[in-house]
Amino acid sequence: MNIKEIEKLLNDVKSGNTSVDDALDVLRNFSYTDLGFARIDHHRELRTGYPEIVYCAGKTVEQVREIFRVMAERENNVIGTRANQEMFDSVKSILRDAVYYPIARIISIQKKRPPALVSMIAVITAGTSDMPVAEEAAVTAELLGNSVLRIYDAGVAGIHRLVDKLPEIRKCKVVVVIAGMEGALASVVGGLVDKPVIAVPTSVGYGANFGGISALLAMLTSCSTGVTVVNIDNGFGAGFSASMINKCE
Repeated sequence: MNIKEIEKLLNDVKSGNTSVDDALDVLRNFSYTDLGFARIDHHRELRTGYPEIVYCAGKTVEQVREIFRVMAERENNVIGTRANQEMFDSVKSILRDAVYYPIARIISIQKKRPPALVSMIAVITAGTSDMPVAEEAAVTAELLGNSVLRIYDAGVAGIHRLVDKLPEIRKCKVVVVIAGMEGALASVVGGLVDKPVIAVPTSVGYGANFGGISALLAMLTSCSTGVTVVNIDNGFGAGFSASMINKCE
């Protein structure tokens, strides 16, 4: 439940439209639901403005399906990251409005449409191979109510591909830059725009990339101001943070 829903419930009790017993039934599992293998945090949206997000990797298909069932019953929007096709098929079998984004590996159920924002988020990748992480960031941001400008395959090996898009990028409120290899694109973008840049190192690259460590270190030591770095391949974290920035007045 969010603040508006709690406020409505209390006003309904005050006006006599809802009995105290009915209100108690609504609030009985208000804090969390204990499934044994997971405790679903129903209080998250009230505290943070966003419902709990489900990290699906490492969970069984049955566990993912049950978590989605419980959250959907509470009329919450549900986002599940790092989900595979089998998990989606299982969720879809009980929740027909479930949607799967295969490149982003995200399952979503939208019970409530978040208000649309005028300001946009740019998601830029150095290469096409970075797209799975980029789509995780972009789809996350969109499901949280943001409009996203996607610019893919605009790395430093052909920087003109980025320069051509600068007028569009500069109209965005926050920029997410995703790069593997040496991770130089974040520094370049940070030096060209007056917006906050969220850099996402990816595990894309040859041996000395060390699974994304080289890109991570390059981004952390960027000389461009305004560049903030999330963990390797953490497109979700970047999309979520970008959404929070975009929603600031």
